[in-house]
Amino acid sequence: MKIATYNVNGVNGRLAVLLSWLEEAKPDIVCLQELKAPQEKFPEAAIHAAGYTAIWHGQKQWNGVAILAKGMEIQEIGRGLPGDPDDLQSRYIEAVINGIVVVCLYLPNGNPAPGPKFDYKLKWLDRLAARAKSLLEHHTPVILVGDFNVIPTERDVYKPERWTADALFRTEVREAFHRLVAQGWTDALRTLFPEETIYTFWDYFRDAYGRNAGLRIDHFLLSPEISGKLASGGVDRHVRGWEKTSDHAPVWIRLED
Repeated sequence: MKIATYNVNGVNGRLAVLLSWLEEAKPDIVCLQELKAPQEKFPEAAIHAAGYTAIWHGQKQWNGVAILAKGMEIQEIGRGLPGDPDDLQSRYIEAVINGIVVVCLYLPNGNPAPGPKFDYKLKWLDRLAARAKSLLEHHTPVILVGDFNVIPTERDVYKPERWTADALFRTEVREAFHRLVAQGWTDALRTLFPEETIYTFWDYFRDAYGRNAGLRIDHFLLSPEISGKLASGGVDRHVRGWEKTSDHAPVWIRLED
């Protein structure tokens, strides 16, 4: 089973890119982030024509997450990260697919830091950790998938000294991420490629993609019940070089049966 995550940076504006990648990569399950589309504007017909069923949590102009599956039923568990009933941002959706709990998330950016957006990010991380711990207690296969907006280590960013004050790399954020992983989750890409330089995002400015000045911020965290099934993975880096593409590249893992 091939599972992918892709921050599309506008699902309608970059629909052609998304559909081309789906045809090329043929993932079985896809988690999308940053749809930038209200609920009624999600391109369900085009996604269905490509062979995928979908559930999504949209929001006008900003945020938005979706889960796609090919030839499998998607049983939605819930939408919206528990812990704050006043949080209306569309950043989180859960579903069961083929016996696996798939969590698609789009963690807040948090900039500028310090400030209210950074405080929201830290609280969101605390809520995610609480939900993740609850999911682990069920002892079922779970995957936390998406754009975490967290650079875990210096190995995961080009010239880390330039990012020390950024909300993606601040000490508080990295520590929160490491506490989350320490619950028992496996960082799939880093497990597969322990020493390699791997980026999943390249800014549009200063020829970041051409210089390979990137970040690794799109992650798969696997619960103990499924981490042993991890067979391979990678980044479809070339998609970042396509015309009118997202500033993220699709990232994927493959699980054994």
